Amino acid sequence: MHYATNHKVGRSLAFHIPAVLLGVIMIYPLVWMLASSLKPNEEVFTTVTSLIPSRFVWDNYVTGWQSTGRYTYATYFKNSFIIALGRTLGGMVSSSLVAYSFARIPFAGKRLWFAILMGTMLLPVQVLLIPQYIMFKTLGWVNTFLPIIVPQFCGVPFFIFLNLQFMRGVPKELDEAAEMDGCGWGGKYVRIMLPLSVPSLITSAIFGFYWSWQEFLQPLIYISKPRLYPVSIALKMFSDPNTQTNWSGLFAMTTLSILPVLLVFMFLQRYLVEGVATTGLKG
Repeated sequence: MHYATNHKVGRSLAFHIPAVLLGVIMIYPLVWMLASSLKPNEEVFTTVTSLIPSRFVWDNYVTGWQSTGRYTYATYFKNSFIIALGRTLGGMVSSSLVAYSFARIPFAGKRLWFAILMGTMLLPVQVLLIPQYIMFKTLGWVNTFLPIIVPQFCGVPFFIFLNLQFMRGVPKELDEAAEMDGCGWGGKYVRIMLPLSVPSLITSAIFGFYWSWQEFLQPLIYISKPRLYPVSIALKMFSDPNTQTNWSGLFAMTTLSILPVLLVFMFLQRYLVEGVATTGLKG
């Protein structure tokens, strides 16, 4: 009995000690960034190993918020929220509809079209940049949010796959019961599939908001007006190789830019595991 207890304790320590060390290594850069946001600018890189500032400079958040240009970070955060919420909503709605059609609606060439859809995930983003830019330039969408938001309303392959796997777990007997009540494809989607797909939809929302919030390449390509910059581009403006960079202000704004993503994850994390597992309902 004593041997079994020691063996169990040893196995627990063998798991938890490396896990804690790995956790410390992973979270240290975030803690260092938070500490650096409160240091005097001249101490950011001279006291790299020290997490405690010699004096707490709360004004870094004030000066950082004022930015280095004509607009404050209130403008940049507003632009980021417009982009992130628009892209997230577009990806959720369109991907759920496409997934439902593949999961329930019979049509010719379904397997072929699904294979083509999944194949688009293999295309590098760089391959699409030039033709997309030419198309959006012709439409007059450059220097607007439209090239960044509108494509999400055409479906996101990863979210389609995620929702499809979840919908396949929903018993078809529920569809048959809805048909007896006079529901068509649209009625079955709104009354049955949509409410039951909440975990996969929220999982799509979490990933979609996270990816959209940190989006850098597309705003860099399509937006050249500072008043339309999102936070990701505004942070890049802080770093100026020709002058002295306000690193403390930069880290202060970087810390604030992480908060929306953390809040979304904290409030919706209970749906994340269930949505990724795509278990659906047990028939």
